[in-house]
Amino acid sequence: MSERNPIPYILTAIGSVAATVGVLSYYGYLHMAKPEDALLLADYTMLKTVPGEDYRVSLKPAEQVAQCIDGVLVLFDVQQKGLSGVLVDNRKRAVRCVGEQPPVPEGLLR
Repeated sequence: MSERNPIPYILTAIGSVAATVGVLSYYGYLHMAKPEDALLLADYTMLKTVPGEDYRVSLKPAEQVAQCIDGVLVLFDVQQKGLSGVLVDNRKRAVRCVGEQPPVPEGLLR
């Protein structure tokens, strides 16, 4: 048996990976995230509603919309098309949602 030179195999593997990444990126299957694409959880605050107390919110809507998908709250950015993310807490646990079910009246929460 003669020894084979491994350099062509290594160059072929590197070239194949580079070509695959290039094609996936060109067709939109691969997106390189930029820091400005990130939505920080610290940018959001939960307003706790207390019966009998008023709270104020801005009339101007946020640049994100939320949708319940498979029981998880997903945020979509209106300004940057294609940017979406899952809302998580400080332990990276997904915030769950109940879909389009009507809220339970306060008298039934016991």
